[in-house]
Amino acid sequence: MTSLDKPTSPQSADQAPSEDQKAVTQAALFDAFGGIRGTVETMLPGLLFVMIYTVNKDVKLSAIAAGALAVLLVIVRLLRKDTVKHAFSGVFGVGVGVAFALFTGSAKGFYLPGMIYGAGLGVAFTLSALVGFPLLGVVLGPVFKENLSWRTRNPGRKKAYTKASLAWGLIFLAKYAILFPLYWWGDATQLGWVLIALKLPPMVLAVYFTWVFLAKAPPPIDVIAEWEAKDAAARERGA
Repeated sequence: MTSLDKPTSPQSADQAPSEDQKAVTQAALFDAFGGIRGTVETMLPGLLFVMIYTVNKDVKLSAIAAGALAVLLVIVRLLRKDTVKHAFSGVFGVGVGVAFALFTGSAKGFYLPGMIYGAGLGVAFTLSALVGFPLLGVVLGPVFKENLSWRTRNPGRKKAYTKASLAWGLIFLAKYAILFPLYWWGDATQLGWVLIALKLPPMVLAVYFTWVFLAKAPPPIDVIAEWEAKDAAARERGA
């Protein structure tokens, strides 16, 4: 029986990635991070908020409109029977921002929860890479059906996840190093538009680095297939 804590043969852990593997990596990353549509949908409520606030400076109207749009996007996905995991995540984040804005009466309150969350992610990605337990591997392991096998059985993928996690951490920290001074010393309108401008480029850059590192890494070890093969062999022996 193969142990999940021991390296497999060189073919399973060290073979060079094929073009098919690169394509699979790209598709998995799109699925994991919501693709273009998911990213755009996360931007729309914040964009609507800052547009309305820029025109009339009405925090309540801006917050309610943003929240309603987030809910509408989820309803559309449900009606079309599309995946809603990213939509629900987005509506939760918008909902917290709406609650903060209404409670504080400040437009900046709409942005603060997301900024704290993003900065926290930057710290978490960076620290996880430095301690040798890259957070991106934990997130993407199930997507590639390798779970945590990369930690002990596939050192090439662990190295790739470490580099990618560090890239995510540094990109996020750089982004919020720009935004937090604006939060403290800029006005809400400036903060909102800069935040919208910085929504997509850092994410695209982080996903690109992830694809580059993982596309060059050895292919994942499909532990799900291994477990299924063990179960099938056990059933055959018991038959």
